[in-house]
Amino acid sequence: MKHLYTLLLLFTISVVFSQKKYSKSYFANPMNIPVVVAGTFGELRSNHFHSGIDLKTQQKEGIPILAPANGYVYRIKVAQYGFGKVLYVKHPSGHTTVFAHLQRFAPKIQEYVKRIQYKKKSYYTGNLFPDEDKFPVKKGEIIGYSGDTGSSGGPHLHYEIRDSKTDKIINPLHFGLKVKDTRNPIIEKLMIFPLDTNARVNNSNLKSIVPIKKVEKGKYVAQRIEASGTIGLGVVTFDRQDDAMNRNGIYSLEMHVNGQRVYYHDVETFSFAESKYINLLIDYEHYGKYKNKFQKTHRDPKNKLSLYENLINEGKLTIEPLASYNIEIIAKDFEGNASKLRIPIKGVKKNDMELKKDTTNYKVLAANFNKFQKDGVTIAFPKNSFYHDYYLNFEVSNGVAKIHEPTIPLDKRFTLTFDTSHLTATEKQQVYIANVTKKKYPKHVSTKKKENKAYTNQKTLGSYTLKLDSIQPQISLVNFTDQQWISKNKTLKVKIKDKESGIKDFRGYIDNQWILMEYNHKKGILTYDFSDKKLVGSKHIFKIVVSDNVGNTETISKTFYRKP
Repeated sequence: MKHLYTLLLLFTISVVFSQKKYSKSYFANPMNIPVVVAGTFGELRSNHFHSGIDLKTQQKEGIPILAPANGYVYRIKVAQYGFGKVLYVKHPSGHTTVFAHLQRFAPKIQEYVKRIQYKKKSYYTGNLFPDEDKFPVKKGEIIGYSGDTGSSGGPHLHYEIRDSKTDKIINPLHFGLKVKDTRNPIIEKLMIFPLDTNARVNNSNLKSIVPIKKVEKGKYVAQRIEASGTIGLGVVTFDRQDDAMNRNGIYSLEMHVNGQRVYYHDVETFSFAESKYINLLIDYEHYGKYKNKFQKTHRDPKNKLSLYENLINEGKLTIEPLASYNIEIIAKDFEGNASKLRIPIKGVKKNDMELKKDTTNYKVLAANFNKFQKDGVTIAFPKNSFYHDYYLNFEVSNGVAKIHEPTIPLDKRFTLTFDTSHLTATEKQQVYIANVTKKKYPKHVSTKKKENKAYTNQKTLGSYTLKLDSIQPQISLVNFTDQQWISKNKTLKVKIKDKESGIKDFRGYIDNQWILMEYNHKKGILTYDFSDKKLVGSKHIFKIVVSDNVGNTETISKTFYRKP
């Protein structure tokens, strides 16, 4: 009885502590529509964890965004990529809420931002920090409207809750945001990793994907494995909520060996600084080749993620000969729905085999500065750019520098330099560096130039080359023609595109006065809203100047008529 009372007391304390840690009632839903999730907190993204929760907006823009609690707008930004149009609201609770990919802000905020855009003569604002008393907000007040700006893959609201002091991001579901979810996560694939020279998995020293099958709801079983030495495991797993088919991220992953938990991590909270270590949580080599993200249930010694909890032997398994192991990997979503994968492993004696060593002329010592040169190309890696020592493949052929494959994660950017002394003066102006790892889709990368050099700082290995761009950007009219009366038009739109190095800058004018043109880079559309300024007279000259990333410029000037 005494033991039962102690357990009940501990449980009560735990519940009270949890309630104090994250209030379930302080923050309201930021939209007055059903909560449907398009992306979960901590979801595995390219080179980072998803820092918020993506809420669906019924496949449309313009849904009112509501302040989830009292506070004040402390930061605003308009950018082409990333969060696009974004608002940050600070609250007395010590938290900050973030609302990204907005279509527009509430009228008083919109007016403030436009004044700054016209003052700077730029669509992009940089970070704006209005005074604390500039935009106080009440719980439920409209602060903006949902959109598709920035690096959004479609209309939705990216919503975050941060600790205002530490700037750590916290899973919004901990604050009472309810998502309908009765589905178990799906475990799709299993991989086994030999982790030392004595390790063998099914008579091989190479990592391998092991077949698994679903035996009933939430339960999977793997093919029996024979192994020796130190090994690790990893799975491809995802979750789906009731009202959507998105492959969303799970909340926690754990592993038990013969009933004992040896590995656990969850996505309750993390910092932006540690997000890069996602590349050590997953099998980055496999991801670089096949785009599947295997989450490892063992920790790399260089991995500084704070998500891990009470690991035993870093989640690594030492398999003894003739011993039997019953491994269970458990994937859970936030609501506690779980799927379990059972993996039977039989220990065997190590088979002797000659291990192949991969060597090249370009050995990287992770702790050192590393610099290599070949045929007019130089690559330079700062100290600790790599997490481990590697032998790199480095080749230059037909002007293409192949720097290994994008299968090794980097902690820091490296410098890639091309000799351009063989180019003419005109070609030096037109040249840029392109990533041609995907040969069909060469991609301009930020390029800096000196007299006989072009260089870039990159964080992804792969193939790069020099390309020339002598073609001017293209401009076409969308909703008006030259010499047309457009009194009924609310906006003026043009389409811009550049086939080579890409659009860098644009400037629009009416009657030689700079105008604010909002840029939808996904559609290539620039839009001017006639409500911005009252035009004098009926005849007007519209002019637009568009430049690409090497300085090629196109200008058009058209006449339109509009009633005052």
